[in-house]
Amino acid sequence: MSDTEQTPVITFADLGLSDAVLKAVNEAGYEKPSPIQEQSIAPLLEGRDLLGQAQTGTGKTAAFSLPLLSRINLKAKKPQMLVLAPTRELAIQVAESIQSYARYMKGLHVLPIYGGQSMGIQLRQLQRNPQVVVGTPGRILDHLRRGTLKLDELQSLVLDEADEMLRMGFIDDVETILKETPENRQVALFSATMPGPIHRVATRYLKDPVEIRIKTKTSTIDTITQRYWQVTGMHKLEALTRILEVEEFDAMIIFVRTKNATAELAEKLEARGYSSSPLNGDMNQAAREKAVARMKKGQLDILVATDVAARGLDIERISHVVNYDIPYDTESYVHRIGRTGRAGRKGTAILFVSPREKRMLFAIEKATRQPIEKMQLPSTEDIADRRVMQFTQQLSETIEAQDLAFFQEVISNYQDSHDADPLEIAAALTYLVQKSRPLKPVVHVRERPARAERGDRNDRGERGSRRDRDNSNRSERAPRRSNQSAPHRSEDGMQTYRVEVGRTHGVEVKNIVGAIANEAGIDSKDIGRINLQDSFSTIDLPEGMPKDLFQQLRKVWVCNKQLDISLVNNNEAAGEDSGDQARRKPRRSGKPRSRSRDTSRRPSRNK
Repeated sequence: MSDTEQTPVITFADLGLSDAVLKAVNEAGYEKPSPIQEQSIAPLLEGRDLLGQAQTGTGKTAAFSLPLLSRINLKAKKPQMLVLAPTRELAIQVAESIQSYARYMKGLHVLPIYGGQSMGIQLRQLQRNPQVVVGTPGRILDHLRRGTLKLDELQSLVLDEADEMLRMGFIDDVETILKETPENRQVALFSATMPGPIHRVATRYLKDPVEIRIKTKTSTIDTITQRYWQVTGMHKLEALTRILEVEEFDAMIIFVRTKNATAELAEKLEARGYSSSPLNGDMNQAAREKAVARMKKGQLDILVATDVAARGLDIERISHVVNYDIPYDTESYVHRIGRTGRAGRKGTAILFVSPREKRMLFAIEKATRQPIEKMQLPSTEDIADRRVMQFTQQLSETIEAQDLAFFQEVISNYQDSHDADPLEIAAALTYLVQKSRPLKPVVHVRERPARAERGDRNDRGERGSRRDRDNSNRSERAPRRSNQSAPHRSEDGMQTYRVEVGRTHGVEVKNIVGAIANEAGIDSKDIGRINLQDSFSTIDLPEGMPKDLFQQLRKVWVCNKQLDISLVNNNEAAGEDSGDQARRKPRRSGKPRSRSRDTSRRPSRNK
């Protein structure tokens, strides 16, 4: 632990944030800035432009939100901060985060603007004069053209996940928006990669930017078995309890993101019968050393820790590391799981991943060059079997090791006086013993399958690894004739649709992906094959599309032409003339994989 004390730890209080923002950060229990936050906050507070290269999940939102919020003038009732995000899901997520950081900034309004939401709702919200606007490029551009969004007093502009905006075909819209902003505005551009077009945008619109590149370690220990559980309908604490019931572990570290969470989770585990203790930066040195010493002696089985408090920790007993909260970056992940599997010993690492955090999971796999296997959460039957096994083992050990003469006499007297069956007496005693920890656990929460998952995770390989491949590889085929193509069958769980926009209209695959992803709320990885023809295209989408969503997509514009989407019968050739093909409504076949939608939303143009 002495190594930890020798290394100075930079806190958010050291970075010069405003009092209101710092209060929100401290209340959230964040202990230490992530690398991208530590390097970005100071230059952004100074008004410098910034070019940041960092992977998803490194804490970029706080990196730009905290300093830019600290510079906002609450008396000015016009947009002062604009954040552009590639998808409406990310726009909503960023807006929610900014709102939480600004909870003590009285009079500050944050407004998310994205395609698929009613224009009327957005117009009413814009009349409240928000100081912070977060949106997708297409819808922001739409409001600029309508004159309903004014950027003449804009102080800062953030391009979040710029390479994703390039991939989805929004980079031209981004440049148009940049041209509509004041000359003296501050620009922060964040991107996981730095392809040519993104670098050109940075060169053209950023003035003497501070450049930040967050490097990640690319190796993990071969002796560590890595698994992940996707957070679904079951609460994380319930899932953790199940894992603790079944996993054979000697000692365990559970990592969370905040100091508050260490104490809360440790208390809940103690209430469930597990000897656990928090380990965080608010504890004094003596308390931390005492907790570590107790674990080394076998008096404590679980430490619930933050990254800072566990730095340099080396306890031979630790067999398991659980990432209860996913880490900020891949380097933190490597550091965390390195607390086990040391000196050639075997270790196990388990990662909890929510649907929103799947991209961070993929980034960890890519950076470490090791797959993380999906784990099946133990069922109530598994838990029952485990408890029965432990009970019978304890029973055998007691019979062998204890002097039971007195207790045998008690049972013998009971049997004689009540004429009881010895098996019934044993069963009754077993019932009494297990009341606090039933051998047949009661199911309080039933796990729901993850909506976005389609069976086993190996589908990623069998379905073409959509998250990794470029849109240009979406099985685009050259047409045999101007308006003909080979018959096409949809993949399992997908339906083929025809859109009335093709090569002659100047459309590219990325334009269609961007339109569908933003208007339909379908993740780009869930969009199947796209075949471009001269005057039309076909696209595979998850089956079971709701009627209102289908009608909305028909009116979406791409390359100055409406999609006019229609369902293609898989037995027909995709190239039949659009005038002869009836406009079919999609069949309902179970719950769609796209996100839920408000049926009151009206169609809007492509965003």
